[in-house]
Amino acid sequence: MSHKAGFVNIIGNPNVGKSTLMNAFVGERLSIITSKAQTTRHRILGIVNGEDFQMILSDTPGIIKPAYEMQASMMNFVKSAFEDADILIYMVEIGEQDLKDEAFFNKIIHSKIPVLLLLNKIDNSNQEQLEKQVAFWTEKVPNAEIYPISALQNFNVPEVFQRIISLLPESPAYYPKDQLTDKPERFFVNETIREKILLNYSKEIPYAVEIVTEEFFEDENIIRIRSLIMVERETQKGIIIGHKGAALKKVGMDARADLEKFFGKQIHIELYVKVNKNWRSNVNMLKRFGYNQ
Repeated sequence: MSHKAGFVNIIGNPNVGKSTLMNAFVGERLSIITSKAQTTRHRILGIVNGEDFQMILSDTPGIIKPAYEMQASMMNFVKSAFEDADILIYMVEIGEQDLKDEAFFNKIIHSKIPVLLLLNKIDNSNQEQLEKQVAFWTEKVPNAEIYPISALQNFNVPEVFQRIISLLPESPAYYPKDQLTDKPERFFVNETIREKILLNYSKEIPYAVEIVTEEFFEDENIIRIRSLIMVERETQKGIIIGHKGAALKKVGMDARADLEKFFGKQIHIELYVKVNKNWRSNVNMLKRFGYNQ
């Protein structure tokens, strides 16, 4: 029996549901999903394995105009999504009518590989609006197959999944069949903590934060984790810690609950906060955090 395998890369504007879709396909929460825009910072590879196929999904940061060095690096991840794709998923949401970067848009409409345009969040629309949007995108991206979906409600998602399988090229598996992702455990610890910061703090705080897991010791029944939350200013450090440490404690408790589900073990987690001025514009720091690949 022949085997199919290929790279499926998901791109689109910030907050259109790329992470929700990828997690629906993979069945694990591999990627941060919050209502704040620009929450995915790295290309995350999720791997879906079947008996005769392997689908390798990359969830890219949303397309934005870079404002500082870190965002420029994030855009490099999006550019690389065009280079290794066998299938391109371009995701838009109801009401959206443009891409934030014309150069990317030109790449999509002149793509030599299959393009699936997913019109997401249709549960927020009516039939008339949906028909107008389908007509608009059919004209704008004539090379794409258009699927109205709701990634959150799983509407039309199985149909898209089956279509992707049918488009995958014949190939042996690229990764071991029991592998869910190419990221190490510490990456998911960092992402889980960062998600809790996105949910618990407002304004610029979440975007000035980076997480480094310095210790990850796994025993038979417990994982002991020590993670550093890096911020850019002393005032941000105070906000993260909160009155008598209450805010930081809540982040730790929320992260621990999710990590215990993810790893299936008891978690002991220690968090501390450190100021590293302007880390988002420091090329060496960004390399350390895996941005400048």
